[in-house]
Amino acid sequence: MDVRSLALPALFFALLLATAWPLGILLARVAEGGRVRGLGWLHRAESILYRAAGIAPAQGMDWKAYAIALLVFNAVGALAVYLLQRVQAWLPLNPQALGNVSPDSAFNTAISFVSNTNWQGYSGEQTMSYLTQMLALTCQNFFSAATGIAVAFALIRGFSAKSSRSIGNFWVDLTRSTLYVLLPLSLVFSVFLMGQGVIQNFSGYQQVPLVEPLTYTQPGTGADGRPATVNVTATTQTIAMGPVASQEAIKMLGTNGGGFFNANSAHPYENPTPLSNLLQMVSIFLIPAGLCFAFGRLVGDRRQGWAILAAMTALFVVMAGSVMFAEHQAHPLLSAMGIDQQASSLQAGGNMEGKEVRFGIDASALFAAVATAASCGAVNAMHDSFTPLGGAVPLLLIQFGEVVFGGVGSGLYGMLVFAIMAVFIAGLMIGRTPEYLGKKIQAYEMKMTSIAILVTPVLVLAGTAIAVMLDAGKAGVANPGAHGFSEILYAFSSAANNNGSAFAGLSANTPFYNWMLAIAMWFGRFGVIVPVLAAAGSLAAKQRLQATAGTMPTHGPMFVGLLVGVVVLVGVLNYVPALALGPVAEHLQLFAK
Repeated sequence: MDVRSLALPALFFALLLATAWPLGILLARVAEGGRVRGLGWLHRAESILYRAAGIAPAQGMDWKAYAIALLVFNAVGALAVYLLQRVQAWLPLNPQALGNVSPDSAFNTAISFVSNTNWQGYSGEQTMSYLTQMLALTCQNFFSAATGIAVAFALIRGFSAKSSRSIGNFWVDLTRSTLYVLLPLSLVFSVFLMGQGVIQNFSGYQQVPLVEPLTYTQPGTGADGRPATVNVTATTQTIAMGPVASQEAIKMLGTNGGGFFNANSAHPYENPTPLSNLLQMVSIFLIPAGLCFAFGRLVGDRRQGWAILAAMTALFVVMAGSVMFAEHQAHPLLSAMGIDQQASSLQAGGNMEGKEVRFGIDASALFAAVATAASCGAVNAMHDSFTPLGGAVPLLLIQFGEVVFGGVGSGLYGMLVFAIMAVFIAGLMIGRTPEYLGKKIQAYEMKMTSIAILVTPVLVLAGTAIAVMLDAGKAGVANPGAHGFSEILYAFSSAANNNGSAFAGLSANTPFYNWMLAIAMWFGRFGVIVPVLAAAGSLAAKQRLQATAGTMPTHGPMFVGLLVGVVVLVGVLNYVPALALGPVAEHLQLFAK
């Protein structure tokens, strides 16, 4: 690593802070309700939508009504996405005449996009029609992101309310998040991406001649009728088309991650230039960082937002630096084969396997850290090709609960759950009733906090254990040993924590993995949201106490350090044994050879 390696993350953070601060102001105004300055015309559209749906925007909901509305909306969304996939062959906007999606794959995809996971066990350009991509997948990218923002708003109201049963109105939060935040940002970002070269059309796939014919071998039948390897010469190539930019924008801004193409953000039609790569990384963190600033404004103490942002940033800097450092090391197996890795990289030395030469090591490693710190499954390099310790960093970022900026909404409410635990631990150490933002943290809040924190590790570890015990789970592993275990562990970590990225070496489009991962995605999303809403309802009903000389400050370096320590400690206690069997064992085996 050199100065150029440090310049990229420095530029990334400069752009992020410059854009997240004003967005935080907008998000706070959206949460407060009423007109948003400069967007009065959208207020009229908002009113029309409420009248058409029969919604009373001024009517608040307690946490149970809020949770029921949220669960029903997302269940209906999952059903709609499933049905569209099952009948897409008979619907319009299908120029390639793609067939209906199989039941298990359609179910997995429906749960995946509704839960903001966007795990894809299929190849998008070979499976989904344009109508399915737009009406099913892209729409759910908006709705799942808006759901996360709504839950974050509800929890913030729990802290800021003065003895109230209401934590807001789910339908209002969903509508305003989509109308004032997600749609305008996506429109602007889509136009930028098209300017960079991301395609947006409804054309059929194009057959283009190759510059030179390509001869390759494939299994076939010989002259005697027996199976044999035959030579095939290709003179043309099929270039996939489609409405990509519109999906790409919300894929990043909503921390969704589902790509139009199988190669995701490594595909030149999704991510064509180094500039588009940089701004895609910024867009992934944009709303999660903006919500930190909105949090400070809504609770009446901007220092609280800075404290949460500082804890996220400290964790991210260490983890991103680790993966960048690991990928700058020469791969020992490639060195043993006499491969000049220095000549093959854009920087001096390093592991270029599985990375795009358009981006190089730094931009690929930073992208991996960004996408796994947030619940965004987008990838511009194959994590399966990272060094063992380099691949362990994205895996660990996911296993932290994706609270290091995290997903849209889910990152903030996830970190606030850890903040509740941090003040509880501090209260035990000093012998005082723990308080956070003037609200006493008591037995009920700690029960809900414990459930929210423990749901995903149970899903990850139980799912991984079942997969490695059953033949159906082991059948999809292409790489035996520690690396194959890492692939399975990564898949369930990604699903349960609603990330959606994959190591890419596991054949997961099978009935076993489609059903198992769908279960992990659904309960990993809503098994966390429901206890968070329950905690929000309990906090909202409590009187907000004034700070006294005995109140522990939750905005200084000491609290930031405590919060970081709790996040790391919980991650270590939950996952270190599993990590020791996967990437750690592989690293030791690699350097023992």
